[in-house]
Amino acid sequence: MKSVNNGIKKKMGMSNRIFHIFNTVFWIIAMFIILYPLYLVLIASVSDPDAITRGEVIWHPVDFSLMGYQAVFRYNEMLRSYGNSILYTLLSTVISIFVTLGAAYALSRPKFPGKRFFNFLFIFTMFFNGGLVPTFLVMRDIGLYNNPAVIILMSVVNVWNLMVARTYIQGSIPMELSEAAMLDGASHFQYFFKIILPLAKTIIAVLTIYYGVSKWNDYFTGMVYLRDRSLLPLQTVLREILATLQVDTSSDNMMTMSDNAASLTEAMRIANAAKYCIIVVSTGPVIILYAFLQKYFEKGVMIGSLKG
Repeated sequence: MKSVNNGIKKKMGMSNRIFHIFNTVFWIIAMFIILYPLYLVLIASVSDPDAITRGEVIWHPVDFSLMGYQAVFRYNEMLRSYGNSILYTLLSTVISIFVTLGAAYALSRPKFPGKRFFNFLFIFTMFFNGGLVPTFLVMRDIGLYNNPAVIILMSVVNVWNLMVARTYIQGSIPMELSEAAMLDGASHFQYFFKIILPLAKTIIAVLTIYYGVSKWNDYFTGMVYLRDRSLLPLQTVLREILATLQVDTSSDNMMTMSDNAASLTEAMRIANAAKYCIIVVSTGPVIILYAFLQKYFEKGVMIGSLKG
């Protein structure tokens, strides 16, 4: 009997070792697939554009050069647009979190009047909207055209994030806390600010990343609704810089370009390097934000998952 048990244990031990080896190899490969493109963009941004074109930039920078960064930061609007984006992202994220958590709290209450109706209205907007032209006309009529408030208030609530927050409040914060608070004379506002918010750090971190990344990467709103260039966010300016650096190779301009081959070659080199620099400049703050909120984010994204 002991020999049989020992044989089973040996087989199980071998199976576990094989599984752990396979699992480790799999995640090493997955990590490489995810991280290598980021690393490649970083080293390409400080490499010579000719080396990038020849395909020599693989594991380390080749012929260190800051040509791309110089091309990007020579535009006077860069620093101003960076500050604009930081301000827009901070204000919009704070407002979005408060509005989302407030709505999620209301929809999580079992006795909230009209709960199903409001749920339907929110979900309806996930699939249908008025379109770009009607939205533009509404923004213009209410005074938000060429107004920085349009960047902050546009899409202030994401319905998916709202449903995630509602699920978190329903599943992670016991109803007994609400009943006890009400018995002690607390109002809904007191309960929300003194109990719900302190216990919702995890979902607040998740919403911060979701809303912050979405607002930081938004270039379309600024391009459509803002005409004052001093108000443009970073992504809109970066898009214009990249478009400016791209070489026009249409047939109408080929004769002009052929007369100045050196200028054409240099412009192509700068544009090639600037592409990677723009990626680094635009994604750096997002990566830093995730590094600080990573612990809470991992807990938050597991809301509603099966646990074994």
